[in-house]
Amino acid sequence: MAAPSPGPREVLAPSPETGRRAATSSSNRRGLLWRLRDKQSRLGLFEISPGHELHGLTCMMQAGLWAATQVSIDHPLMGLPSQEDFSEVLTQVHEGFELGTLAGPAFARLRRSLGLAEEDYQAALGPGGPYLQFLSTSKSKASFFLSHDQRFFLKTQRRREVRVLLAHLPRYVQHLQRHPHSLLARLLGVHSLRVAQGKKKYFIIMQSVFYPAGRICERYDIKGCEVSRWVEPAPAGSPLVLVLKDLNFQGKTINLGPQRSWLLRQMELDTAFLRELNVLDYSLLMALQCLHEDERGQGSCLILRMARSVQGAQSPEEPEAQNRRLLPDAPNALHILDGPEQRYFLGLVDLATVYGLRKRLEHLWKTLRYPGRTFSTVSPARYARRLCQWVEEHTE
Repeated sequence: MAAPSPGPREVLAPSPETGRRAATSSSNRRGLLWRLRDKQSRLGLFEISPGHELHGLTCMMQAGLWAATQVSIDHPLMGLPSQEDFSEVLTQVHEGFELGTLAGPAFARLRRSLGLAEEDYQAALGPGGPYLQFLSTSKSKASFFLSHDQRFFLKTQRRREVRVLLAHLPRYVQHLQRHPHSLLARLLGVHSLRVAQGKKKYFIIMQSVFYPAGRICERYDIKGCEVSRWVEPAPAGSPLVLVLKDLNFQGKTINLGPQRSWLLRQMELDTAFLRELNVLDYSLLMALQCLHEDERGQGSCLILRMARSVQGAQSPEEPEAQNRRLLPDAPNALHILDGPEQRYFLGLVDLATVYGLRKRLEHLWKTLRYPGRTFSTVSPARYARRLCQWVEEHTE
């Protein structure tokens, strides 16, 4: 089949019920195992079931995403990527709403490069299971959702943030091709949703950095500064899932052993890329998971328990510059590092804030408001340098 033609297109999509039946069928083939397996790890997340204020919205998102992914399944991409892949806008008309898919072919190619099957992506995001609402400690007004298996993360975005992401998308893809083990979060799709004749809402889809979540015990959002970087921890025994911040991590250390030098180098590469894009205010997401006794150690024990090796891109100038770790056979393995005692989930997220006039004025105001203290709104060069310094000071 031929690839979708470039430019804006509007098509009549299958009904939401069609998508729901197809995705439910796919989910049922896997039986009830995921429900039993994820029962404990859902604590602190809120299932968006009938009666939830966001249930109608997420049902539209699910049905729309099922139909959008069906396009790439029915029209598999052939040949080399083109500039049109990054500019196509497909609008699918559903009963009561429209879903737009921005740069669909570019994202379909990116998903394929990550080894993500379109059918799996469709089943996870479609109507086969309810989304989970995540109540973030972020100060933004964005809404956050997880797919029912917690593998994919959905976040609402402002229109200007979407424009930034799409403008940077070709360079983002090139960076991931050059550095397959980049810590940048894997962006998998950008969409718009319009209900009836209302205003368009935008949202993005990315791989969840915190996956698989079953044994994660602590989560952090790190920006390398101190103003507004404390979250009141949940009471002992509380099932609430909280993402803590910089000040909560004081006195703690990330123990990576021989992996430390790789992490420092990859942080330099990724933050240098973001600095070139004039981007700031991104976060290093980090989660901790204690290793079981049979998971500790290096050498033959490590090799025996790893199912595959993810190889970095080869460079004739620096053949060892890329990370060549053996990684767990998990979908998000590129974000996982094993230290001697703990496993660390890492990823750089929120890549859409540009250091323009508004942020420059905010920098001046915060300089007066918080004299002698560190805050997030600084130049991209300073932001990158400071975050790398935080990682260097808190790792061993």
